[in-house]
Parts: sequence; structure tokens; C-alpha cells
Amino acid sequence: MKNKYFGTDGIRGTVNKGNITGEKFFKFGLASGTYFKNQKKTKQIAIIAKDTRLSGYTLEPALVSGLVSGGMHVFTLGPLPTNGLAMLTKSMKANMGIMITASHNPYYDNGLKLFGPDGMKLSDKIEKKIEKLIDAKNTKQLTDPKSLGRVKRLEDGNEKYIQILKRNFPTNYNLKGIKIVLDCANGAGYKAAPKLLKELGAKVFTKGIEPNGFNINRKCGSTYPENIKKSVKRLKADVGISFDGDADRIIMCDEKGKIVDGDQIIAMLARRWRTKKILRGGVVGTLMSNFGLEKFLKKEKISFIRSKVGDRYVKEKMKKVNFNLGGEQSGHIILGKFATTGDGLLVALEVLFSLRKKRKASEMLNVFKPVPQILENVVVKDKNIVDKAEVKKAIKDANSLMSNKGRILVRKSGTEPKIRIMAESYDKDLILKCIKLIKKQIK
Repeated sequence: MKNKYFGTDGIRGTVNKGNITGEKFFKFGLASGTYFKNQKKTKQIAIIAKDTRLSGYTLEPALVSGLVSGGMHVFTLGPLPTNGLAMLTKSMKANMGIMITASHNPYYDNGLKLFGPDGMKLSDKIEKKIEKLIDAKNTKQLTDPKSLGRVKRLEDGNEKYIQILKRNFPTNYNLKGIKIVLDCANGAGYKAAPKLLKELGAKVFTKGIEPNGFNINRKCGSTYPENIKKSVKRLKADVGISFDGDADRIIMCDEKGKIVDGDQIIAMLARRWRTKKILRGGVVGTLMSNFGLEKFLKKEKISFIRSKVGDRYVKEKMKKVNFNLGGEQSGHIILGKFATTGDGLLVALEVLFSLRKKRKASEMLNVFKPVPQILENVVVKDKNIVDKAEVKKAIKDANSLMSNKGRILVRKSGTEPKIRIMAESYDKDLILKCIKLIKKQIK
């Protein structure tokens, strides 16, 4: 059964509409706090971080109020990358972590991502239990006055996160002599990313580090890679790195300005980890992963499994099959050796570890030839339109046209009011014809 509040990556929507209101966030805080408070811990602690949206100042107090009303003590960290929140949830032995973010969405959206005490995103099963608590009568979850939680602001969240990242690499790791163009999307990574890369000795040209509450992801970050492409060529940098609003995605470009997506980064890391005998099992991709990646890994004799779209589904599959590398074309990459969720800065450090050995990014990061792939997003009022008979027939007809010459995937976005149509084939005209056929019926 479909979740009522949670999508593929937490809860998300337009601010002051539907689920993204102060009233609802009070309920989310109270319900999630009630669920995690039942764990056998001496202290009941929740930690909260956020990205840079102005609406965070509206939603965070409501969330805190719900948690405290249920008897949870709360530490607020301010702007911090999503995986920084996940790492600190685990290292601080908190009951739970909550990230207030809408990731790569525009400023007028917001939402939250929930993490358990192990730093992992929640399973569908736990989300359903929390949804029942959200819809239950609040009075049963409210604590008595003497048991109310306390709230404290921690100012050193980014420093703690940086120290955890550094511990994953040799003490002599440095980036001296490397020129990097870094785009932080005016988002959650705007403090930690430039600070860490500069501390390691890199020459960093920064973009997207002046958030004003409204400019997160606006013509910057991983959804707008033209930024780093132009700057890398103009500044003659060695590499470009671009994050999204909560810094759990990474898109890169080489010194020639060629954009490098998540699939290419995964291929590079898989080969490197296999050589270093770090790779365990193989790689988990998604239904959106390029067929070229699958072919490359098969040639390299590295196992490859697809999961549903969404980095938490990737992580769940990784855990199930005991693989330690996985991710998405969009740049959500999970390094299971070090992290429980996607982390753009951590992945950047792992890639730069090889680049510092005087290798060129164009040699390292163009690992396989992708099968031409086109993704079209169709804005809809009701995503369930894909379940209608005429749309299903159009998809079936498109698949018949494609036959064995390629692949088509049509799915509902879990985070936006869109239907995503992806087709890949060496025959570009055929791709366009199939997409047009489906798009016409949806519209």
C-alpha cells in the first residue's frame, strides 16, 4: 500500500501547502519522536540539521516543538550536509536524526528526511508505523510537563562532520597542486565543502556559497552543471565538483569541461576499489542506471544489480546482498565502506584521492561509452495518470517499437508532481519517437 506522507526520499512538497506546514511538522516531530523514544536508551535525543531555505526557519521550530512535547531532547545543528547529519546521529548515539531539506528542488519546496540511530534512512515498514502515529490523537503522545525535552544549539556540527570525513583517509592525504571549481548550490554544503578542500591544500574556486534563503539550486549546483563546465575551462582547473541543495549528490566535470554523471563516477570507483581489494560483492545501481555501465561492469567481471530508484532503496539492496558500492546516475553515490547514505563531499574526496597522483580527470572519469539516453519530465496534476489504460497502452506500444533495440522506463517521481520518461538506445530517432508516443498520451 502506498505511503500517505512519505515519498521515495522522505516527505517533500511546496511550503505552506499540504504536508509542508508548521502544523504538520509539529505532528511529524511528535510522531517520529514517539516512535524512536521507545528504544531502550537512557537519554532520548534527536538531532536536527537543515539546508539553507528560508522556510527552514518556519518549519524547524514546529518540528522541535513536536519532539520536545513528546519528551525528546533536541540538538539543532543549522546548515549541514545530509550525510553529516547521518554521521552525527550515529556518532552522538542519538535516537534519531532529521534533515530539513527538499534536496535538489527549488527554494519554495521543503521537506524532511528521517534517520534511525544507525544513521540509516527508514524502511517502508517503519515509515508506515510513523504515519499511523501522525494520524493518531496527539494527546496520547504528549508527555507530562515535568518530562518535556530540552533544546540546545550546537555550533560545531560542520567541524565534527569534517573530522569524521578526514578519519576515513590517511593522515598525509593532501590535495596540494590541484585546482578545483566547486559549486555548493547555495545549499547545505556551503560551509563544510570549501573549508575541507582548502584545509587539504587544494586551490578552490567557489560558486554557490552565498545562500540568501531563495537561491538554493537556482541556476547552480548538480542540476545546473553548466556552471562548473564553463568555469573549469576558463580557469584551467583540474576538475569541477557540483553538489545539490543538501550535498548528498555529486556531478563532476573533467579538465576539458566534459560533464561526468554518477554512473561514470561509480564505474571509476568500482574499478579502483576492485584493484585495491576494497570492493565487496559488486555494485548496486537503479532502474535508471545507463546500460553502458552494466556492460562495462560485466566486462570487468564485477557483479551488478538494479534496485528501485531512490538512494535508500540502493542502500537497502546493498545491505541485503552485502555489496559496499552503489548509487544513481543523478549523483547519489553510497560508499558503504564509509557511509550509510549519499555524500557528495565524501565521494569527491575518494575521487580526488586518485586525481592527486598527477592523473587527468578526463582519463579517470570517462570509463565507459554510455548508451544514448534521454530523460523527459512531464509535469502532471495527478501522477496516477500512468495507471490509466490509454497510457499503459502507449507504453506497451512504445516498448514494441523499441523491441530489443533499447530500453524504456516510465515512472512517477517520488519527490515532484512529474512523470519521468527515460529511453535509451543507439538509435536516437527511435528514442524520440517512443518518448513522443508516451508523452502525448500523458498530456
